[in-house]
Amino acid sequence: MIGITDKLISKVSKKAVLSKRKRSNYNFHNTSSDNIQRFLNALEPETYLRPHKHENPDKVEVFLILSGRVMVIEFDDHGNIIDHILLDPEKGNRGVEIPPASWHSFVVLEEGSVLYEIKEGPYVEETDKIFAKWAPEEGSKEAQQFKQELMDLILKD
Repeated sequence: MIGITDKLISKVSKKAVLSKRKRSNYNFHNTSSDNIQRFLNALEPETYLRPHKHENPDKVEVFLILSGRVMVIEFDDHGNIIDHILLDPEKGNRGVEIPPASWHSFVVLEEGSVLYEIKEGPYVEETDKIFAKWAPEEGSKEAQQFKQELMDLILKD
């Protein structure tokens, strides 16, 4: 049995703070070939997750919020926002399921945000994600501006 405790969440969050990408995982699955990938995904507001989708093979993803606040955004094929949800336990929004082949991303709104993520496996790094050509690459100077523009569009709604 592996407990998902405040101590574990804090440990993974501290790793995210210290990491260059401002995120860190703690895997519960044993290998990348497992049929179900399960992990804690600790994220800090400075991180950028380029919009992407999972196909070939198609994969469902589930995100459950354990701490913090994270905006999950779904896009159409042209980069238009088609849906979003603020994962925030205090507001009763505890999770979301992303259908296969659906463009999606996050904007992390609070320090110490941690998601429990469940995704169909196996994990093959080279084919796991298809990144959106209409979104800036991770590490680019445009990435932070893109994140802010997404939030401005959502808050304007």
